[in-house]
Amino acid sequence: MGDDLTDAGLRANDVTSTQQLAQLLRQLRRRDARRRGEPELTYRQLAARTGWSIGLLAGYFGGDILPPTDRFDVLVELLGAAPGERGVLATARDRVHETRRRPRPPAPVRPVPRQLPAVSFRLAGRTTHLAELHRLARGDDEDDGGATGRIAVVSGTAGVGKTTLAVHWAHLVAARFPDGQLFVNLRGFDPDRPPADPAEAVCDILDALGVAVDARPGSTTAQANLCRSILADRRVLLVLDNARDAEQVRPLLPGAPGCFTLVTSRTQLTGLIAVEGAHRVILDLMPLDEARDLLAHRLGAQRVAAEPGVADEIIDGCARLPLALTVVAARASARPAFPLAAVAEELHRARGSLDPFTGSDAAADARAAFTCSYEHLTAAAATTFRRLGGHCGPDLTAPAAASLTGLSLAGVRPALAELAHAHLIIEHVPGRYTMHDLLRTFAVEQAQRLDTDRDRGAAVERMLDHYLHTAYAAAVLMYPARDRIAVTERRADTTPERLPDREAAHRWLGREHRVLINAVTQAATAGFDTHAWQLAWALSDFLDWSGYWHDFAAVQRAALDAAERSADLVGQVHAGRYAARACIRLGRDDEARTRLDHAIELCQAIDEPAVEAGCRINLSLTLERDADHRGALAHSLRALELFRVADHESGYALSLGIVGWYHALLGDYDHALDCCRRALDLQRHLGGEMPSTLDSLGFAYHKVGRHAEAVASYERAIELYRDAGNRYYEADTLVHLGDCHCAAGAAGLAVHAWRRALDILDDLHHPAAADLRLRVDGADRLA
Repeated sequence: MGDDLTDAGLRANDVTSTQQLAQLLRQLRRRDARRRGEPELTYRQLAARTGWSIGLLAGYFGGDILPPTDRFDVLVELLGAAPGERGVLATARDRVHETRRRPRPPAPVRPVPRQLPAVSFRLAGRTTHLAELHRLARGDDEDDGGATGRIAVVSGTAGVGKTTLAVHWAHLVAARFPDGQLFVNLRGFDPDRPPADPAEAVCDILDALGVAVDARPGSTTAQANLCRSILADRRVLLVLDNARDAEQVRPLLPGAPGCFTLVTSRTQLTGLIAVEGAHRVILDLMPLDEARDLLAHRLGAQRVAAEPGVADEIIDGCARLPLALTVVAARASARPAFPLAAVAEELHRARGSLDPFTGSDAAADARAAFTCSYEHLTAAAATTFRRLGGHCGPDLTAPAAASLTGLSLAGVRPALAELAHAHLIIEHVPGRYTMHDLLRTFAVEQAQRLDTDRDRGAAVERMLDHYLHTAYAAAVLMYPARDRIAVTERRADTTPERLPDREAAHRWLGREHRVLINAVTQAATAGFDTHAWQLAWALSDFLDWSGYWHDFAAVQRAALDAAERSADLVGQVHAGRYAARACIRLGRDDEARTRLDHAIELCQAIDEPAVEAGCRINLSLTLERDADHRGALAHSLRALELFRVADHESGYALSLGIVGWYHALLGDYDHALDCCRRALDLQRHLGGEMPSTLDSLGFAYHKVGRHAEAVASYERAIELYRDAGNRYYEADTLVHLGDCHCAAGAAGLAVHAWRRALDILDDLHHPAAADLRLRVDGADRLA
């Protein structure tokens, strides 16, 4: 192939990948245009000449699809390749094909995030914008020398389809970013929540990249730099959705040449364009032909073609806004026998009744479309829609919707189905419903317009009752021996979910994790202070045992604020105690001690010896971490005495096992064995063994060389921890089991136990995984 077809040193003989082959095709297209003295052939022109689809051609030229041999031959001939060149090009294409078939060496194991939301409908139009994003991602822009570390900003009015375009395009090019695709909702224009703090977004990215919490530096700047360092040798696509301003985006931008960042925003983010050299992609209202294509796809081409003028009226009534068009199309598709003229008339009557969502573009009236659908809802569905606007988010189940509305479960399901059919809510996974932020705003506005303050407040209270009473039942199922609290009485028109057993409780907490965190915040914000601290109480064990320690700390801080605001001393004791436990998990021992000391003072003031005992057990843990085993033993002995005074048998049994643990750490194994055995006898009498006591007993047996008895105790503790969902302590006991096997000379069993522990610690992103990995690797090398 001649030198005039060489670009950046790439020749046909050097081609080994589909991306390089696509670059060669683009070079050939540019040369053909120069020779003809005309613009390059567009995908549309090539599609017309070949009969192939535009999408297929975009895949060939973008490097996403390897053309079949016969189509490749047709394409290079169409682009003016000489007979001698065609053979060289065909050889290059065959080389790529063979390269793709060869087995690749295994890549190092590291987290590969795949966070792109699902796409449900074919993207209508936007071919120009897709092509522009393809060009930017390929990095073949003549203005910047082909650099691949790019930033694109897709900007436009609310509801214009920025996120739809971004997600659709991201799926098309996902294969170009083998190290993962990250999706972060920055909530820049969220109606219910503040914009995401850059620090929060950086933490989400570090989570996705598998960085342990304790391996992160303290400042946001340092964490952002850590993100850039990790991404330096990776090819990752980062989608930052719904950005508020450039300052929110800037700390999140990777500096790696192999990464691509796509930002969507209702503003143009000129700061990123001026300073960071981001490329602007402005998404305007849909052209008429693309809007017709959208309607035809949703309603059927025959139906739209039957009333072409009316279809244009609907498009005009929706201001050519994709979101509005989608809602109206859903309404029209539900009434296939109605003429489109009826839909157009409804839009005409609704026009002007609501202000535009964006102040800068009065034509983008999405509310007209929402009103059109809303006015045709049944009374139950309309009420349900308004109530959903007050939900804490991000999604909810049918039982939660029943509580929110005060309807029965049987009564709310048809309303949810009607709303989902009208695309006013989305069942994004089976049984879970959500809504777009604009629809949520519309729902809130309708509630403010039609419902009283009392009605709206009662709905929020029912929702909080639903989550509090279900979470409380789940907490008790997960840990039956746990002390109970007097939960605030729920309203009669609330529908808590039924949880038959511990496994169901754990699944429910896992599914509702984010909702429950938001519910604590909403309870505190809306003045339901008792709900706030009691819901945080119910979540404490799940968040702790599952390793959600930052969430654990956040909800307990909110709970403590609420309890202090309402001067609720019982709430302050519980929230302070669990806030301290969260601090212990995060390594903030000084703060934990301060909180526990204050909680103990409150316990003594309100005469709660059993709760004080629990605080002292947590305090002993902080001392253990400082290797002050005698101080820890002193507090655990005091806890034992307090449980005895309170006639609290299960607490006494638990505390007796903890006393045994500290005797073991001090080398007093006879006392340790005696305490643990007596503790287990009492626990069995009360109805069940406690895994922490079994672990302590196993440790004492291990230290005196009774390895078989130690292994039996450890394995029983592991079984109980697993049943309870206490993953961290399951891993901790697995480490002890491995140590015991190692001491007994069973190296293979030791490594097996350590590996099981390592899997859990890695999943929890716990810093202890690093030392354990070194131990496992060392054992493997010795083997």
